[in-house]
Amino acid sequence: MEQIREHYVEVLGYAVLIEEGERNCGAHVPDLPGCYGLARTVEEIVAQMEVGIPFHIEGLEADGDPVPPPTTTVEMLAA
Repeated sequence: MEQIREHYVEVLGYAVLIEEGERNCGAHVPDLPGCYGLARTVEEIVAQMEVGIPFHIEGLEADGDPVPPPTTTVEMLAA
């Protein structure tokens, strides 16, 4: 069974949960439903989130949807 390691980072004020497996990493932003990514390394997924979070916010704004403020902290995720 594959072991998953969790990492927690902050990108543009939003807490990001990264799950690192043997072959790839997945990430999601708890405060931005639908904002997630998949990459081979933790470094790549952080870079994706640095682009993906602003892109996701732009999409929400373009659709006239509210942009949820960052309320989850890295400390909350790690607890």
